[in-house]
Amino acid sequence: MQPLHLTRDELVKNIDEQVNTATREFRAGFEFIQKYPKRVTFFGSARALPESVHYQQAEDLANRVAKELGYVVVTGAGPGIMQAANKGAREARVKTIGIAIGLPREQRINEFVDDVVCFEHFYARKTMLTFAPKAYVFFPGGYGTFDELFSILTLVQNRKIPSVPIILVGADFWKPLESYMTTNMYESHATISKNDLDLFTITDSIEEAFTIIKDAPAADWWTDAD
Repeated sequence: MQPLHLTRDELVKNIDEQVNTATREFRAGFEFIQKYPKRVTFFGSARALPESVHYQQAEDLANRVAKELGYVVVTGAGPGIMQAANKGAREARVKTIGIAIGLPREQRINEFVDDVVCFEHFYARKTMLTFAPKAYVFFPGGYGTFDELFSILTLVQNRKIPSVPIILVGADFWKPLESYMTTNMYESHATISKNDLDLFTITDSIEEAFTIIKDAPAADWWTDAD
């Protein structure tokens, strides 16, 4: 544990160490992710159990995305929804990858990951998870899932990344959030615009989610790989 009070020299050294570590992680992450140009990224709770509906849906959708479309499935490499998506893709005999983070708990890399890169810093890892996929698929999750979702929505809203499908699977989980965003953020406080509510799709249908991914137009970064 770092001391509560650092000298000026210790503070400068700490900053330099953080910058150097982040630079190494970004470089390693981009080199890793560029090996897999056609990807779909899955997000969701590390606590989802194999018997849960959402776990089974994630496994099914990832299997179809890999088998029928040939896309690489990307997850955070952990258990729960991440494991389900990696498992589904592995069963389709398509390579599936993980972008892991070191945590005090929930840091186990699931057995279905074929290739993995590990990070110390959340911000570097999140950049890799959100960098240039065909689509983002969100299943129910906790703080980390919401952090990733709102980061992506903010980037798309402000045109910092291209708009690709953002699919939220599980209406029982996501509809209350949409209601809050509509009534409180848009109607009551005008902190977002009506168009911002169109940036994502909520569905219970794996068939609908698959069709959205399949029919999504290729983004600019895919052109050279096609």
